[in-house]
Amino acid sequence: MAERSVLVLVEGRPAVGKTTVVRRLATLLRQAGVPLAGFVTEELRERGRRVGFAIETFEGGRAVLSHVDLPGPPRVGKYGVDLPAFERLALPALASAPDAGVVLIDELGKMELASGAFRGAVAQLLEQPVSLVATVHVASYPFTDALKRRSAVELVRVNARNRDELPAQLAARLGVGTVGH
Repeated sequence: MAERSVLVLVEGRPAVGKTTVVRRLATLLRQAGVPLAGFVTEELRERGRRVGFAIETFEGGRAVLSHVDLPGPPRVGKYGVDLPAFERLALPALASAPDAGVVLIDELGKMELASGAFRGAVAQLLEQPVSLVATVHVASYPFTDALKRRSAVELVRVNARNRDELPAQLAARLGVGTVGH
């Protein structure tokens, strides 16, 4: 692992492959024996239609983050967000960060950032000597805009041309060889 902290924000438009990049990066890091903290999100689909999102921690915890049938508040677009379920998983996953080699967060989006406790945990994490890779939308949002302006943060844009190579590039940036690649 690299001696100093690496802070990378993976920025991209919706459905460009940000979550896939993080999942593949997690696989490469695990193959190299790197302890992980954090979580990924994934779409929930019913009959081919997206109806919400789930959160899954690297320790195996899973919950519904948002769903069209949830009342909220908060609501983000057509989705009601279950902040208590999100916080029950996300906050402990970030609290374990000092024991991890790398923290992966997918994602720092409107649903997740509706939680003040989560925003506080992320801000606190940035003050610790840990390496962090998090996904963000290109759309402007005060919390992520401030992160993007931090001098220590490297902003990496994901697109259809680079998304397949990005996991190995990020693993190398984190000081990990590309096992099995």
